[in-house]
Amino acid sequence: MSQHGKRYSTARSAVDRLRAYTPLEAIRILKDAPDAKFDETVEVHVRLGLNVRHADQQLRGTLMLPHGTGREQRVAVFADGDKAREAEEAGADVVGAADLAKRVEEGFTDFDVAIATPDQMGNVGKLGRVLGPRGLMPNPKTGTVTFDVAKAVRDAKSGKLEYRTDRGANVHVPIGKKSFDEKALIENYATLVEEIVRAKPSASKGRYIQSITLTSTMGPGIHVDPTRTREIAAELEEDAATVSA
Repeated sequence: MSQHGKRYSTARSAVDRLRAYTPLEAIRILKDAPDAKFDETVEVHVRLGLNVRHADQQLRGTLMLPHGTGREQRVAVFADGDKAREAEEAGADVVGAADLAKRVEEGFTDFDVAIATPDQMGNVGKLGRVLGPRGLMPNPKTGTVTFDVAKAVRDAKSGKLEYRTDRGANVHVPIGKKSFDEKALIENYATLVEEIVRAKPSASKGRYIQSITLTSTMGPGIHVDPTRTREIAAELEEDAATVSA
């Protein structure tokens, strides 16, 4: 059995596994934990009461976090001609057509977002086995299949995120770095939760948000009260006002 180190054990001891914390309490516990040797990513894991075997209960979309994720996205664009030049000028990291598709087919996946013009989907469609499991397959619903490649590249570089349910009806989204201040993390968290609530499938029945867990790359999971889905950011302002009173 693997053993956790002293840093993890110290962080774990501050978390009551039987308690669901408010979003602000959870973020403070996470930030107060001993730091790793690198700036950890803060992640939110949401378990939803959806039956994803039914297409009308699958969740997929995009969102822009107000403070970004703290990580620069590497963007690959499948395009040629003028559209390829537009992508390069917008800051795409890798641009190509059939040649890029061949590289990906051979195992190249050193990018975080894939964008394609509609006329390139003949090349991209063959890459489903490589891009699909990694969540990198371009999709019109998320704005990654488009002729406006310049805008798509700029959006991706600005921190536009794609979210989707996995086979267990869970959504996993990074909301920043541990070095972010409380305000940035709570506002990013609030934006994510509001988006998940907004995107609730009409076919959803019963309790929608089953559980929410906040964690960092090297830290323990912290259960967050799933009923706290409104006016989350106001909690920080109210707390600050109480302290200064």
